[in-house]
Amino acid sequence: MNWDDLKYFLAVAREGQILGASKKLDVSQATLNRRISNLEQDLGKKLFDRSTTGCVLLPAGQVLLAHATRIETEMLQATADLQEDSQQLSGTVRIGAPDGFGVSFLAPRLHQLAEQHPRLQIQLVPMPRVFSLSRREADIAITIGRPAKGRLRVRKLTDYSLSLYAAKRYIESRGMPATLDELTHHRLVGYVEDLIFSPELEYNKQILRQWHSHIEISGVIGQFEAVRAGAGIGVLHDFMARTDPSLIPVLPDDASLARSYWMVWHESLKNSRRVQAVVAFLMQAVKSSDEGF
Repeated sequence: MNWDDLKYFLAVAREGQILGASKKLDVSQATLNRRISNLEQDLGKKLFDRSTTGCVLLPAGQVLLAHATRIETEMLQATADLQEDSQQLSGTVRIGAPDGFGVSFLAPRLHQLAEQHPRLQIQLVPMPRVFSLSRREADIAITIGRPAKGRLRVRKLTDYSLSLYAAKRYIESRGMPATLDELTHHRLVGYVEDLIFSPELEYNKQILRQWHSHIEISGVIGQFEAVRAGAGIGVLHDFMARTDPSLIPVLPDDASLARSYWMVWHESLKNSRRVQAVVAFLMQAVKSSDEGF
């Protein structure tokens, strides 16, 4: 078995199909199919259930995936260590984050990290989704709530709060609700329910059992912009909304929620200097923020 074979295997395992993996590796589908078949023959095990709809890992493939991921991590770390001098870090660190935190808080501060480590390439993926660390979708993931399982290193980043907000012009035209029950007479903005990717995001019903979103948006940034434009009343992150002069809190004493952001990285990256540097930066960025969460 050689490393090239493992690279082909990892690409197919992560893409879930030969076509996507061949495009990522810039090789033909025939070449990739042949290399996977040769690997299976060498190991004496079938790794994938291959069909026209995709490639599904079989038990032997699951075992090989765990080992191949560790080998890949070691090779990437060795390359980075050889490229680094005693003062500077190099290589790439990808951060996966919820869109609200990633866009509103982290993106405007990434230049500080780049200035600290000019040879470090930083990738930010701010999307409302769960990131697979084992599949290399991110090196560090910012999660809503603490992950319950996996070979992970976990550190709490910060607590944060959410409250009801509306645009001033919406309240001027529709009036301010006096009780939570009166929210049922207002236009409400919330998540697309079947696209909620974490139970921590199911907070609308925590505020009001009869909550029904008239406008559903799958991401935090979209909800924020809709509420700010006067679309209705929504649950927004306080660190995003409290300083916006066009927004006003709605029932602040009755509808405040608390959640937490956690930093997570794979156990195999525990000794990565790049990852540890980014973790330290994130902790300090949150700690020194004058916006509050």
